[in-house]
Amino acid sequence: MFDDRYTLAHKLYPYEKHADQDKAEAVRHPVVIVGGGPIGVATALDLGMQDIPVVVLDDHEGIGMGSRAICFAKRCLEIADRYGCGEPMLDKGVVWNLGKVFHKEGKIYEFNLLPEDGHKYPAFINLQQPYFERFMIERLRALQAEGKPIEIRGKNRVDAVDVKDDHVVLDVMTPDGPYKIEADYMVACDGASSPVRDMLGEEFTGKVFQDSFLIADIKMKNVDFPTERWFWFEPSHGSGASTLLHKQPDDVWRIDFQIGWDVDRKEELKEENIRRRLDAMLGDVDYEMVWSSIYTFQCKRMEKFRHGPVFFAGDAAHQVSPFGARGANSGMQDADNLGWKLGLVIKGLAPDALLDSYSEERVYGADENILNSTRSTDFITPKTEMSHIFRNAVLNLAAKHEFARPLVNSGRLSVPCVYDGLSLNGPDALPGAPDRTRVGAPMVDAPIGDDWLLSMIGGDFTLMTIDAEAPETIDINGIEVKRLALTAEGNPELAERYLGDAKTAVYLMRPDQHVVARWERFDTASVKRAVNTATARV
Repeated sequence: MFDDRYTLAHKLYPYEKHADQDKAEAVRHPVVIVGGGPIGVATALDLGMQDIPVVVLDDHEGIGMGSRAICFAKRCLEIADRYGCGEPMLDKGVVWNLGKVFHKEGKIYEFNLLPEDGHKYPAFINLQQPYFERFMIERLRALQAEGKPIEIRGKNRVDAVDVKDDHVVLDVMTPDGPYKIEADYMVACDGASSPVRDMLGEEFTGKVFQDSFLIADIKMKNVDFPTERWFWFEPSHGSGASTLLHKQPDDVWRIDFQIGWDVDRKEELKEENIRRRLDAMLGDVDYEMVWSSIYTFQCKRMEKFRHGPVFFAGDAAHQVSPFGARGANSGMQDADNLGWKLGLVIKGLAPDALLDSYSEERVYGADENILNSTRSTDFITPKTEMSHIFRNAVLNLAAKHEFARPLVNSGRLSVPCVYDGLSLNGPDALPGAPDRTRVGAPMVDAPIGDDWLLSMIGGDFTLMTIDAEAPETIDINGIEVKRLALTAEGNPELAERYLGDAKTAVYLMRPDQHVVARWERFDTASVKRAVNTATARV
């Protein structure tokens, strides 16, 4: 079985009675987060690193069992790195960039998700979710030890939420009985079934796909499968309409079987029936069953992610099918987006209108994920004879002709959202510059000497200049914009990714490392206007 980091054997935040529970009146906190999963803890890390007091309420006392999410994308890891826990994830995770697609017993083609060098983090790592959560909790504890105002309360179940005009009142149940707590702002990160969403009477809209997938995590050694993503359409072993194979740490492998809609789930989850499928696929291989589950594809979201002082993030706000690894990865981008905005508003450096942009931008991101996930699902699970014929014709063509391969969709893998045309964007005034670092895009990493660009940028408003002059710092109504002065000479990846055909460049970056604006040269008035736009001051 898994080592002790993978189980609930150690309670990472055991219940302790808090002074709030004995107060005659409910104690008000700036931010309360409901849910101690990866998205709730990420949001707490973001706020705590800004010295914003934050309380996390969780109805458990530690991480959950089972690997659940396993594929963590480059951008997700870069966000975790900014929070101070990316490197242990990378050290523990199984790194992969290469994927292979099969039809029956034959390989159709392979793809490389990160064919270029010069990035601190790979395209993906495979890492069981309990490890991911564990490293984040350990970082939270380290920040607490440094005096950062973060706390997490285990066995604190939220039973009721009363939303006022300017705050929220929560009824919380503990082993010592109930108490009330108030929050200027509340962030619901309580998962796909979100009790908070139900308490507020909010609904998901979207689609449930009529198909079922069986997950089996098994432990096996001395096998020849490489560290790659392998996906089979109509595998010849016949144990599913499609099959996906991933390697995880600790000699654990994740296998997904597409088993159809009209199945008896209780029967399918019996160990002997799971082993029947595994044996048909693997042959004479020794393995140990670790964890299993059945899931369906769902592509849903709330209409909006802000409701007054309440925000929804992660699976509480949106759900997508797991093919494409868009769930936890998009949730981490929610935390990355909301954290700096809440921080500025709480500190009085930005108006309340900035918080509306959280819903604007992350609904935009959710719709992009849902679109890609729906297309993947339609290709993987054709529902009519004609769509099945078309799908297989594409697979047959792709095996022989490169032009058909982009049509094959075994799960378009997660990439970060570019906020094209949204309200916080400034001008894109750098002729000849690369498209991938355009306004609204997340920054692309690059090696700078012995360091990395994203590590040098950090989590503040930053003015990055490339062979251009600018002041070292600029104060814009209390927001300090720091300059990072770089040169193209000796930094070819920086030049290729940020200059293109331009000779000089000035980039303004948000705290979540998205590009606000870019110009050929520095101009004080232009930078001030862009910062004001990015903070909803105009």
